[in-house]
Amino acid sequence: MNPVQTSPDTTVSSDKGFFGHPRLLANLFTVEMWERFSFYGMQGILAYYMYYTATDGGLGLDKTLALSLVGAYGGGVYLSTILGAWLADRLLGSERVLFFSACVIMAGHVALALLPGVAGLALGLIMVAFGSGGLKANATALVGTLYDAKDERRDAGFSIFYMGVNLGGLLGPLVTGFLQSSYGFHVGFGAAAVGMAIGLAVYSLKRKAMPESAHHVANPLAAGERKRYMLLFAAVVVLILSLLLTGLITPKNLATWMAYVAIGASVAYFIILISSKKTRPVERKRVFAFIPLYVASAAFWALFQQQFTFIAVYSDEKLDRHLFGWEMPAAWVQSINPVFIVIFAGVFAALWTRMGHKQPSSPLKFSFGLVVMGLAFLAFVPLAGPGKTPLLALVGILLLFTFAELFLSPIGLSVSTKLAPAAFQAQMVALFFLSVSLGTTLAGILAGLYNPADELPYFIGVGSVAVVLGLGLMAATPAVRKLMGEVR
Repeated sequence: MNPVQTSPDTTVSSDKGFFGHPRLLANLFTVEMWERFSFYGMQGILAYYMYYTATDGGLGLDKTLALSLVGAYGGGVYLSTILGAWLADRLLGSERVLFFSACVIMAGHVALALLPGVAGLALGLIMVAFGSGGLKANATALVGTLYDAKDERRDAGFSIFYMGVNLGGLLGPLVTGFLQSSYGFHVGFGAAAVGMAIGLAVYSLKRKAMPESAHHVANPLAAGERKRYMLLFAAVVVLILSLLLTGLITPKNLATWMAYVAIGASVAYFIILISSKKTRPVERKRVFAFIPLYVASAAFWALFQQQFTFIAVYSDEKLDRHLFGWEMPAAWVQSINPVFIVIFAGVFAALWTRMGHKQPSSPLKFSFGLVVMGLAFLAFVPLAGPGKTPLLALVGILLLFTFAELFLSPIGLSVSTKLAPAAFQAQMVALFFLSVSLGTTLAGILAGLYNPADELPYFIGVGSVAVVLGLGLMAATPAVRKLMGEVR
């Protein structure tokens, strides 16, 4: 590959060696696929591990508490992208942070597999959360360096990368769900550890092929600032420990705290990006344009991430999972959406490529995603009431989930790199993941409002709000596009 260096942190290439895209996309595709295999494989059985009784191999937690903790954990994963992005932009560069994060993820899955009880759960989830946050922001940022901001292949490239994410998301729950139902939860967690080890090994073999720009530190931390930041990090750790020891943070209110932290961090990030002297006037307008997209993204993920909370319980208790006299594991439902992603991601990528400059703008794609997501929840309305839900009905609803996701998620990754100020590439991606963090945390909180005995208010309320927000963004799209300037 012969890159043309246009800025210290952006590598643009005309290489088309990987399905018409740069060859380096294949390397990032592979490591993200195995990381998602381990992540979704573990998360596919996580809620069940928390609320199943001890006789069934679980921890016996209250179900509402378990779903809240799953949401808080998911929010923590995306919240930790802040630290991963900061380390990349200020100290180590994206490639090094990605590699070390993968090592931490593998160690976390090993802890879940080998350590019993709440202690193993807590240690494992903390390590996986921090590791996944570091890997996600930087893998995405590295994909962004492969394309110029005006390269028409950009959205298609992110869609291909996203297909790798969902290949892992497809296989992970199938493997861990089967092993959990056959041999127990810890064997399932062990499979997640093996998957991450494979991804780490494959990526390590190709590390030397990464371009120098992958190691570039966009906004180096001055030597005099390091002591100040070390003291700041120490103060944060002391504050968190104090809140835990005094009982102000408990398992029951952890999700609420996570939501407050995500909101506070997001506001702080927007202020930093807008007020920084390193942000040029045209870049400042683009940051303002990202604000409504952030809100739309958070609302979308509050519904979509209920696959791991509300829908996990729904699949376990209300879904008819019998196929030809055999009952499939409840965790396998988590693989339905990735199957559709694998099928349709290429279709959407080809569509955007074929349409070129005529394709809908990013804000319009966001609005489509929100509307379809709302319709997916409204599709539960005819299924409300007593009796089992047919498997095909839920498959159809998850197909709507998929279309909504393809309108918003890979586009969100792409637009965050297009709108990012030059000095804050990885951190702008982290800001997008903060919207995912907030939405994922809300998914756990919202799931606690679902009442199996009176389902209609939940389905109608949640679905209608999403549709209204989507239509609102659609109406605001011309104003948002004006702030975006030449970026689509």
